[in-house]
Amino acid sequence: MKIAIYPGTFDPITYGHIDIIERAVEIFDKVIVTVALNSAKEPLFTEAERLDMVKKTVKKFGKKVEVDCFEGLLVEYAKRKKAKALVRGLRAMTDFEYEFQMALMNRKLAENITTVFLMPHENHTYLTSSIVREIAMLGGDISNFVPSYVEKKLKEKVKQIEKIKLNKDY
Repeated sequence: MKIAIYPGTFDPITYGHIDIIERAVEIFDKVIVTVALNSAKEPLFTEAERLDMVKKTVKKFGKKVEVDCFEGLLVEYAKRKKAKALVRGLRAMTDFEYEFQMALMNRKLAENITTVFLMPHENHTYLTSSIVREIAMLGGDISNFVPSYVEKKLKEKVKQIEKIKLNKDY
């Protein structure tokens, strides 16, 4: 069985991520979408919230897609899961430079694990979770960027943040 890992913070998961998952499912027998716990980033959503959004979003793929979370070295996680590939989405050349360096380092750490770069549909090349969060925080329409469940969760989170800010002002 060909198993691939698709890691990300998914804060939140977007149609760009889903596009990469759809492409990966065509290539691999099983894709493990892993919510990364990255101490260098301060996510808007908790680990549990991100896992929930990802699980609900990928349900349509059935048993071909598993959802998990991990902390630590990605190649070690991949070895534990018996994965032979890491899937990475590339939107632009700026992504490539960083991802290329990471792929080389991962190959150095585990030469039997390959990094596979997939390009999203051009409709999603500009799409990042950061941009979606920013649009949501500014009250913009994010319905073209995330599934409806994720949109609902993002709007709820924005209201929570606004409430906290309001309470601090008094």
